[in-house]
Amino acid sequence: MSEPKSPTPKRAITLGGGGPAAGLHIGVLRALRAADITFDVWSLSCIGAWVGIVYNQCDRGKEVEQTYRFFKDNVFRDDESYERFPINTVFGADLFGNTRALMEFVSNPDSYKNVWLPHRMMDSFKETMELISNHLPDRDSGFKKWDEGDINKWILNQAMAPNPLVRYLTSMMYLSNVTGLSRINYPNSDFMKGIKFDRLFEEEKPWIFHNAWNLDEQELAFFSNYPMKDRAYKGDIGASTLCACSALPFVEETVKIDGDTYCEGALVDTVNFRSLLEEHPNLDEIWVSRIVDAKQIRKPRNLHDGLANLCQLFAATVGEDDVKLFKYHLRYPEAGEEPWKGTVVEIQVSSEIDFKWNHENLDRGQKAGRAAAQHAIEVYDAAGPNRTGKVRFLNERVTEKKRGKRRK
Repeated sequence: MSEPKSPTPKRAITLGGGGPAAGLHIGVLRALRAADITFDVWSLSCIGAWVGIVYNQCDRGKEVEQTYRFFKDNVFRDDESYERFPINTVFGADLFGNTRALMEFVSNPDSYKNVWLPHRMMDSFKETMELISNHLPDRDSGFKKWDEGDINKWILNQAMAPNPLVRYLTSMMYLSNVTGLSRINYPNSDFMKGIKFDRLFEEEKPWIFHNAWNLDEQELAFFSNYPMKDRAYKGDIGASTLCACSALPFVEETVKIDGDTYCEGALVDTVNFRSLLEEHPNLDEIWVSRIVDAKQIRKPRNLHDGLANLCQLFAATVGEDDVKLFKYHLRYPEAGEEPWKGTVVEIQVSSEIDFKWNHENLDRGQKAGRAAAQHAIEVYDAAGPNRTGKVRFLNERVTEKKRGKRRK
């Protein structure tokens, strides 16, 4: 397969992670397609990899609509159902794998070591007596009220931790060979077969690559539809590599590929800027779609919100820092390094979404992403010929203007 022809200017787009904010990416791509802005290189991570890969395997001319339908029909849940079942349609528990893991745990003699600890039980009894005696009525100080924190700590450390049955069940939950709440790596499932990966390797397809974190080698790995020079290149894009790309620890199980175990690459690098320019130093433009931002984080009302914040807050701050570092590197290249002269167009992150995997959030995100991209295109068009021949950062002033308002 030969490398695709490069129009002028040669453009790359980076689609970052953000899970339920995927609608923003789809809206961005809708606006870019309407403006006839296409890309030679796609640098992807996490949900950005899913959107980018699904988009590029769609029928020509129907990419946006088919990508939207894929996520609406196969990933996001309808609003009525989501209201009392706030889980997307693909984060199912690995029931067969979990059963095997529990059976292995139960049949392993080591699982019963240190379950029965008589000395710890005696210590717990003494601690309990001391707690009670310290809160009995006193002639001088009166009755000392138990604090809620003291009670919760006693339940955890004196009632539960020494209890043999609780110890066993807790170790079964946390120490059996279950690495995530859900699993999506089923390459032969109807869901994964709905993505036609073979289309990514057709002639004239853009260069597409995504990352994943290799837990065995402790390094970032790349998968692509074209061979890469980077030593971290591990092979072709496929169903398992895409699942590895988004295997967020605790939420999704890790993925094993050719003997190595992988998890989400966006934990380390959300946009692959270094590899992007090393592989394609002749790029003229880089468009950045970073869909999560700290201003999207809301006060949690329940565990659903709390878990979403846990995932998205790090993605927001890591992604923002990656972009800042990339800009700094372009402005101040290292000694002896050939400076890159091109244009970086940032598509501003919208705060008009939440982290729900429901249709309403998908549609709201698509609308907001489209508006953000249209604004970036207006800034890009207004720059005209002045955007070539030197490093330019377009659409930054939107962020600075908002920051100025907040400071006032």
